[in-house]
Parts: sequence; C-alpha cells; structure tokens
Amino acid sequence: MIRKHKLHYALVIPGMLYFLVFHYGPMYGVIIAFKQVAPFEGLKGIFSSEWVGLKHFRDFASSYYFWDIMGNTILISLYRILFGFPAPIVLALLINEVRHGLFKRVVQTISYLPHFLSMVIVAGLLTALLSADDGFAKGLLQSFGLEPIPFLTDPAYFRSVLVVSGIWKEVGWSTIIYLAAIAGVDQQLYEAAKVDGAGRLRQTWHITLPGIRPIAVILLILSIGHVMDAGFEQIFLLYSPPVYEVADIIDTYVYRKGLVEVNYSYASAVGLFKSVIALVLVVGSNYLAKKFGQEGIW
Repeated sequence: MIRKHKLHYALVIPGMLYFLVFHYGPMYGVIIAFKQVAPFEGLKGIFSSEWVGLKHFRDFASSYYFWDIMGNTILISLYRILFGFPAPIVLALLINEVRHGLFKRVVQTISYLPHFLSMVIVAGLLTALLSADDGFAKGLLQSFGLEPIPFLTDPAYFRSVLVVSGIWKEVGWSTIIYLAAIAGVDQQLYEAAKVDGAGRLRQTWHITLPGIRPIAVILLILSIGHVMDAGFEQIFLLYSPPVYEVADIIDTYVYRKGLVEVNYSYASAVGLFKSVIALVLVVGSNYLAKKFGQEGIW
C-alpha cells in the first residue's frame, strides 16, 4: 500500500517535518519549568540545572498576582465567547438572506477586509480613534458638548474596547465557515417548509440553525480551548499601567517574567500551567458535547 501511494505519502513529509521540528521537538524544553535555569547558561542549562520540582508552580499559585491575572484572563475570554461567538452566526444568517448578488458580495468583502489587517495596524487605528489626547472620539464628543472619555486608559472601558475591536476584526472571516455550512443544508427542506406555510424566520430557526449546529459546536469547543489565551498581541499593543488591573493576563505576565525579568523557569511553569488548563477545557467541552448528542472533535 505504501509503495503504491509513495508519492502521496511523500507530500505529507514536509508537514510532518514542520510539526516535528517546530512543535514536538521544542516540547523537551518544557523540562525547565521543573528546574532552576540560570539566564545565561544556554542549552546546557536545560540538562545541568538544579531540579526543583513543582516549586515554580507553587510560587505562581501563591503569588500576589495569581487571582488577578487568572480572573482577567478568564473574564476577557468569556466576554469574547459570549459576544464574539454568536456574531459570525448572526452575520452569516443575515448575508444568507440577501438576494441581491452584487450587494451580497460587497457586504462579504467589506466584512472580510479587517481580518487581513495586522493587529499592529488595528492597534494604531484604535489609538488614533480613541486616544484621550487627540483622538477622533475626543473631538466628536466635544463637538456635542460632552467630556472626552479615555477609552484606552480607563479600566471601565478597556475590556469593551478589546472585545468590540476583536469582533470587528474577525467576524467577517468567521462567517465563511457558517456560510459554507448553510450552503450544505438540503434545499428540499426549505421547499417543504414553504409548502407548510413557514416564513423565513421559522425556516431559519427550524432548518438553518439545526443544519449548522454541528459546525457551531466544534467551533465552540475550539473557542473554549483558547479561553486561557485572551489575545496577548492585542492586549500587549493597547494596554498601559492605568489598565493593568483589568488587562493583565497570563500571557502578559509570562512575557514580563520570562523576557523582561529573565526568569525563564518560572515563566515556563506559568505557561505550562496555562496549557494544561486549556487541555482540560478542550477535553471537558468535547465530552459534554458528545454527552448531549452532538458531534465533538474526536
């Protein structure tokens, strides 16, 4: 069998090498989370450093920042799921109802475009729009006789800015999957529903939504697996000391401990802790999905 399809198997080799070299190979370095590696020992420090076991994990769990960064990470991620997960579904349903072909393509194109902007550009746009010093929002509010709002430096608004800008950037791209799933729904079901007198709203509720439910469940499981991420790049580019209390997450904490303070072992332990929690969330959500009769990832 292998000889017969050897060319097909050869096509898999580059992908396998990529994962072996860049994903599985570096996993051995996780061992430094259980050692006390000095900053300038190099690669030999991985093998020769003192074994400290779970010391770094205990230090993290008992640190002053533990509950703050865990709370911020989970809360920001839950906001993203609560408001960001249904957004592409709603947009896909609305686009699917558009009957004018040109208008439909224009809407899809406009909604897709932000996905191709780097987060650095998005952060620059947000700063230009929402800056309390000379941002567009400041001038707009003042023109209505209102006081300017420091959206990027006020803890009361910062999380909302993160969630809304994240939805704006990715909602159009995420609709591609749902539009493809909607296109795969049996059209005879819609014809039968029309014969029975069902309107567009009932067709959407009883045919379209059940038709895309398996895809939605899989994407929800994957979203839950990213709960511990919370969007490092976006937060790192936008946050500042005034909003640390609501924006400091595990990844920004790891950045400070690992790259700024050069405490590699402690930062690796915190990162490994985050990865284990993410694995538990994925496995648990997949189990619950199958328990309730839905198709999981495996």
